[in-house]
Amino acid sequence: MYSAVSFEEQLRPADPKAASGLMAAQLRAQDPKWLLIEDGFTLAREHEIESLFAIANGYVGNRGSLAEGSPLSAPATFVAGIFRQSDTPGAVPELMTLPDWTAVKISMDGQALNIQGGEILEHRRILDLRRGMFWREWRHRDHHGRITRISAFRLASLADRHLLLHSITLTAENYRSLVQFESCMEVPEGTLSVLAPDWKVRSNSARPNVLPLAVRAPGRGTTVAFGVTSQILSETELPGKRIVAIDQRRITERCEIEVEVGSACQLERLISIFSSRESNSPFESAMRHLKQVIPEGMSKAALAHVKKWESRWDTADVEIQGDDFLEQALRFAIYHLISSANPDDGRVSIGARALTGAAYKGHVFWDTEIYMLPFYIFTYPLAARKLLEYRYHTLDAARDKALSYGFRGAMYPWESADTGEEVTPTTVIAPSGEVLKIRNGELEIHITAAVAFAIWQYWQSTGDDEFFVHFGAEIVLECARFWASRLTTEKDQTCHIGHVIGPDEYHDDVDDSAYTNLMAAWTLRRGAETANLLEQRWPQRWQELCRKLHFTREELLRWPSFADRMFTGFNPDTRLFEQFRGYYAKEHVELADYEPRTAAMDVILGHERIQHTDIVKQADVVLATYLLQDEVSPDVCAANFRYYEPRTGHGSSLSPSIHALVAARIGENRLAHNYLRQASEIDLGNNMGNAAGGVHAAALGGLWQAVVFGFAGFRSRKDAVSFAPNLLPHWKRLSFPLEWRGTRLRVSVEPEAITITLGNPAVVRLQVEGEAAYHAQGPGQYISERTAGGWKAWRQLSR
Repeated sequence: MYSAVSFEEQLRPADPKAASGLMAAQLRAQDPKWLLIEDGFTLAREHEIESLFAIANGYVGNRGSLAEGSPLSAPATFVAGIFRQSDTPGAVPELMTLPDWTAVKISMDGQALNIQGGEILEHRRILDLRRGMFWREWRHRDHHGRITRISAFRLASLADRHLLLHSITLTAENYRSLVQFESCMEVPEGTLSVLAPDWKVRSNSARPNVLPLAVRAPGRGTTVAFGVTSQILSETELPGKRIVAIDQRRITERCEIEVEVGSACQLERLISIFSSRESNSPFESAMRHLKQVIPEGMSKAALAHVKKWESRWDTADVEIQGDDFLEQALRFAIYHLISSANPDDGRVSIGARALTGAAYKGHVFWDTEIYMLPFYIFTYPLAARKLLEYRYHTLDAARDKALSYGFRGAMYPWESADTGEEVTPTTVIAPSGEVLKIRNGELEIHITAAVAFAIWQYWQSTGDDEFFVHFGAEIVLECARFWASRLTTEKDQTCHIGHVIGPDEYHDDVDDSAYTNLMAAWTLRRGAETANLLEQRWPQRWQELCRKLHFTREELLRWPSFADRMFTGFNPDTRLFEQFRGYYAKEHVELADYEPRTAAMDVILGHERIQHTDIVKQADVVLATYLLQDEVSPDVCAANFRYYEPRTGHGSSLSPSIHALVAARIGENRLAHNYLRQASEIDLGNNMGNAAGGVHAAALGGLWQAVVFGFAGFRSRKDAVSFAPNLLPHWKRLSFPLEWRGTRLRVSVEPEAITITLGNPAVVRLQVEGEAAYHAQGPGQYISERTAGGWKAWRQLSR
């Protein structure tokens, strides 16, 4: 049913121009190194720009689209963990696109302000990485010669994750007019709307009007509720007019005000969002939330958000003196990583494109554990823990999957959503037009090792025994049990794992993938070690798990034996791992013959042809040698990098960062620099050609790893932190913060010195390039200097 309410409202006298200028001065970073700026307007790039300029806070995300829209705008709001399920046969869950709360159309005397009508005098979008805010500045001359200036910002509050802010200031530079702001929240097609119970329009100007809208996820039943309130600030005391129209598909609010020549008005909007995931009554929660926020006002809410971002950057910023481009690329990466994690929710994880786009349907891959998690472990351990808790809460689904394939333990899905069930599509249309069968959900099982690896890395680096005992250990044990049931033993007693897909997805259904077998063997060893640790240190918990999972000593003793007998394809003479059995017999293709190219090699050669070549899609064996650095010697790492690097086509955004990291560690500086640049431009340069679907979250995490683990040479050891730096020649200093086992460290690497500042009372063992560890007592500052003969022993600078 459609209803409309019109009423006169006395608008609060104010100076919006001054308010807008003050807001910008208070909130926007002034250093251009913190600002990502897109000047002008290119319609064809709109989807890509919307991805890059997205805002998020780990709970809710919103693409950087134009408020008034354009022919190619793809506005979208996503809430982590909210998926929809179509009833179409073969359909899989996908992250639900929610109503666009940023849509605001502006008109003067009934004529719409349109970026494609008239003349753009100035236009820029600004992403303030430091403050987590999206700004827009627009100066436009319409067909009547009227010049309008727009200054707007929006944010998803990091201080209050259910709160969204939107502000638009309009200045009429050379005309007098009736200005109308029309905001509209419309329920997306195919989505169910839910009417608010007993809601009425308020006509009392002393009590802000709160507009409700809710939608229900098809196939899931999850409800998401919005509460929206707005007000206009004006330089005059002229009365304004507000019209509200509501039906079951949309809420429209029109605010009208007379503006004089040179005067301004400002629309301020507060939006609250709750879902039935965290509230039994999301409508009521959103309404209560707004009632608490409205008296405080937009300025206070925005400043709280800015303060929260400042505190996060204190624990995460990476500075590179001598390379402004890469420093900003890293800040762009860190901005989106901070925006993606929610330390308050252990039942969601981060999808391949985070909350910035719908590519890959919002599904969670191994990307989170291998590429993103290290950033959180060493800058925000609580967020890392919550991401791993997601794997604990979906452990039963992983057990069910293993059982369905005839295995034991936990077999984690290649793609997962809200329930943890396997949601990998079964077919896909390739860029060439081929319809391809997808077997990744069945065969790309190395994700199970990735989950166990991430848990162990988190525990070793944080010392979070409580998590390990009550969550992590059970997962590691069940992952080890899976591998023990998945492998087969041949007559010579070697163990093999057949019919898999490794990280190199150009070759499917292979036997004895070196990466998969190495990671499986690692998991089996950690599973046995976990059982011993629990039995010795936490016997009560061990007894609980024994009763629950029916472990026997015979089963546990088999795990390290399986690991020791695992076939890895390693040749001690060449120091190489054969990527999979039969890889060396594949047709050799000189990738250099196809350069320069703008398409991936599987597009150029086709899916069938590339399977018969030795072209590797992405870091595979090279990745294994990095992850298993405690078990693989440096000469083996170097030999495999030099063999596989010229054969790798980098058809995945996950690949360049790992190649940069390993190249830096083995002293291949030219290659390290080239790959680092390539990794930094995956989104900022759109060099994969698909940034329109959202930023590549794993590539962003990989970029951070390349700099911190590669060029700074940082390693978290069992009882120490170690560094083996190899800076690029034009870098004067690389500095960054770390958190290791509850201690804050500030690391500064220069060509001839490493300085470590310990921020709190603690003893940390420091190492540099394998030298004897030094017991550093915090708080204090310590330095190791490089000489012709190597690095000198650590010494204390101050306390």
